[in-house]
Amino acid sequence: MLQVQDLQVYYGVINAIKGVSFEVNEGEVIALIGANGAGKTTILHTITGLVTPKSGSVTFEGKSLTKMPAHKIVGLGMAHVPEGRRVFGQLTVYDNLMLGAFSLRSRAKIEENLKYVYSHFPRLEERKNQVAGTLSGGEQQMLAMGRALMSNPKIILMDEPSMGLSPLLVNEIFKIIKEVSKDGATVLLVEQNAKKALSIADRAYVLETGKIVMEGKATDLLNDARIRTAYLGE
Repeated sequence: MLQVQDLQVYYGVINAIKGVSFEVNEGEVIALIGANGAGKTTILHTITGLVTPKSGSVTFEGKSLTKMPAHKIVGLGMAHVPEGRRVFGQLTVYDNLMLGAFSLRSRAKIEENLKYVYSHFPRLEERKNQVAGTLSGGEQQMLAMGRALMSNPKIILMDEPSMGLSPLLVNEIFKIIKEVSKDGATVLLVEQNAKKALSIADRAYVLETGKIVMEGKATDLLNDARIRTAYLGE
């Protein structure tokens, strides 16, 4: 479904991503794990058109995304839940969700998606008229995920969904990621909480200083001694 081939990304003279290749098949939950600064967010930004690679290719359902503008990529069925939530703080919860549906033309489809989002996030329905900037961190994360789901995505890229949340809320967010995956969405998950990410992923790639150093089934990596020492604190 998604193929990243020999991606090279530079920030000025700094080579941030060094020849990264990986693929995501339809229906999978794929985790990208690695320490801070490994390049995980840069990869997501490159896939969704926010950063232009120096070389390499990104292909989604056979279409090249390499020179496509970000808003057109959304229209193909790809949604991005950014690091730090990035909700529109001055707008209501409802208005934030409607912005997620900007690429849809059918009012009936928008209403259907809204019902779907509210079914997964009842708190968003309770607070639909509340200004998004006044929500708690966990609620803002739910809103960022709900906004992405409003575009009816085939694949969702999630960047650090557990960041800054209490353990209880982390469990809730990951439960919803699993549910969304069961409902048919493909998920590419960037997450520093490696244990949580590997517990719900099908496969995973380990990133170190802009390079993939390990890949495999998530269950195998969860039991790998090197991963347990480096990323699981064991």
